[in-house]
Amino acid sequence: MLRPLALAVLLAFTQAASAQLPAPVSQLLFDANIPEDAMSALVLRGDAALLSHLAERPLNPASTMKLVTTIVALDQLGPAFRGRTELRSGAGVTGDVLRGDLVLRGGADADFSGEVLERMLQSVRNQGIRKIDGRLLLDRELFNPARLDIGAPQFDESPEAYTNVIPDALMVNKNMLELDLRSGAGTVAVAASPALEGVTVTSAMTLIDADCGSWANGWKPPEVRRERTGKITVLLKGSFPKHCARSYRVNVLDRQDYLDRLFRATWHRLGGVLVGETVEAASPPATRLLAEHVSRSLPDIVRDYNKSSDNTLARTVFLTLGSLEADPVVGSRALATIPGESTVARADRTVRDWMRARAIDDSGLVLENGSGLSRIERISAAQMGGVLQAALRSNWAPEFVSSLPIAAVDGTLRRRLADSPAAQRARLKTGTLRNVVAVAGYVRDAGGQQCVVVAMINSELIGNGKGRAVLDALVDWVARSGVAN
Repeated sequence: MLRPLALAVLLAFTQAASAQLPAPVSQLLFDANIPEDAMSALVLRGDAALLSHLAERPLNPASTMKLVTTIVALDQLGPAFRGRTELRSGAGVTGDVLRGDLVLRGGADADFSGEVLERMLQSVRNQGIRKIDGRLLLDRELFNPARLDIGAPQFDESPEAYTNVIPDALMVNKNMLELDLRSGAGTVAVAASPALEGVTVTSAMTLIDADCGSWANGWKPPEVRRERTGKITVLLKGSFPKHCARSYRVNVLDRQDYLDRLFRATWHRLGGVLVGETVEAASPPATRLLAEHVSRSLPDIVRDYNKSSDNTLARTVFLTLGSLEADPVVGSRALATIPGESTVARADRTVRDWMRARAIDDSGLVLENGSGLSRIERISAAQMGGVLQAALRSNWAPEFVSSLPIAAVDGTLRRRLADSPAAQRARLKTGTLRNVVAVAGYVRDAGGQQCVVVAMINSELIGNGKGRAVLDALVDWVARSGVAN
């Protein structure tokens, strides 16, 4: 039985563990001019530390931070937890007219899409309602603040990319427009989906002679123009190769515009009429449920974001820790609000309480959004090792472990370690930022014993695959260690 791994206990382990990095790892660091003190590493076999190199020092973990969010969510919310979206109203119905406002209330539903919205609206139509003689109220109030995206600093040079989408409690289609770009010798044709009322996408891209495979080299963030009439034009800029066809998803519209116009286009297509304006507002106190949607269960969601390293989904689950609790009947329900406390602060507290309850020291831990898409998040290899050992003791250890990418098989490890004995035997979350590479998870050694492996490098010299090669060498070393059966 594994014991809780408090930092003090780990430090005792490290007295007997090797602090010297394995020779293949040290050589690759030397060849890349990466100093050894830019790396921290921890390898545990059971309760014994085989390797501990600067393991107590907090570093930026990049997307390996998703593992913390994952196990805390599974333990706190349970595997049956589901986010939900509701259509509600307190207004009466006369004939086919709803005599008042319709509320679309968000509940951190990770699967809320245009198709889901259409099914919900069709359910309203099936109840005989054709005309909404009132406003559409969009309720994002589950998170505090409701719009974390407003005023947020730009993370990198691609603010329109899906990786940078900041979630809210009522996000549909992840706020993405799917662009289909096709060029001939003289023009670029563009089609966008979903169809949004009053939104047009046009191209001002310059056609060039270039390889279609390198089309992204000429991409520039689109420009969004709003006319006095309320119509919106998304203007594509940059260059595009001749005789090329590509698709790309962009986050360029304000989410209020996106959801409002998607709702109106869908409701109109179903034969409905909406009289009033669309506003952001909390749900009135007395409303009845007209239609609902619940997401897939939590194990499906965490598997999605760990395998592909989906920042938006992970951030949604992190915020859920500060806003929702499980409900055995409907999947989830809102926590009682605490005046003045943000959802992020409450989620942060939930994580720290979970760690402390398992004797994992949270000193030096920095949480910004729980996804690792952050310049300031910090965790030590010792703390991550404690989290990974605690995960193995959890009731939901199978769900946690099955969410991790498998070396040389799937997810972000699909093309890594194929020639290593770690192939098909290592389950690791990867992490990558401009100056960060990391891995954390489980590797079976030559004797078939499962080892906890955590490694992070914070350096500007990790580019061109050099940092990744160092981490792969460490994983390979673990997989070859021990006594073969």
